[in-house]
Amino acid sequence: MAAPGKVTSREAQRIATRERLFGAAVTEFKQAGVASADVEAIVAAAGVAHGTFFFHFPTKEHVLAELGHREEIRLAGELDRFLTSTRDLRSTLLEVLRLAASLERRLGAVLFGDLLALYFSPRRAELRLWPDHPLITRVIAEFELARDRGDIRDDPEVDPANAAIFFFMGFFALLITYDRSAERNRVLEQNVTVLLRGLEAR
Repeated sequence: MAAPGKVTSREAQRIATRERLFGAAVTEFKQAGVASADVEAIVAAAGVAHGTFFFHFPTKEHVLAELGHREEIRLAGELDRFLTSTRDLRSTLLEVLRLAASLERRLGAVLFGDLLALYFSPRRAELRLWPDHPLITRVIAEFELARDRGDIRDDPEVDPANAAIFFFMGFFALLITYDRSAERNRVLEQNVTVLLRGLEAR
């Protein structure tokens, strides 16, 4: 019997297989997009049988959901480093835009678009395999700090959580609507300006 907390060799093998499948799937998604991704190509690259994919991931969208969660944790960690500096709410929101742009470059336009679409998918609830959204949680906290400093209105109608959600919804919609360009960057920054002006203390 394995000691408490110790990973057995079978469990270690299961984890390793799952990670190979995850990596192979992400590579296939980058090339083909999630909808057109070929499970046979994924299992061949991972060196496992066809059914093994579905043992670990019920659907291709479950891989995408896990990728989204992993990336959000990573981006939240990068934002944490930014938040150790002196900043205001505008600079924080612009940093979130910068982090998203870096993620898009790393994943490629096709997979990044699929990831954004997941956030608007009616299946999102059933694919949600995690309890919270660390990046969104941090942005909500920044809206709360801005309110406490008097930078935005302290008003029952100005809820920091809703304000953060409005920011992300507008942000995601613009990312989907515009191709990567200087024009998109300008529109994204303008969206931040308009949002913050609407929340200014009076």
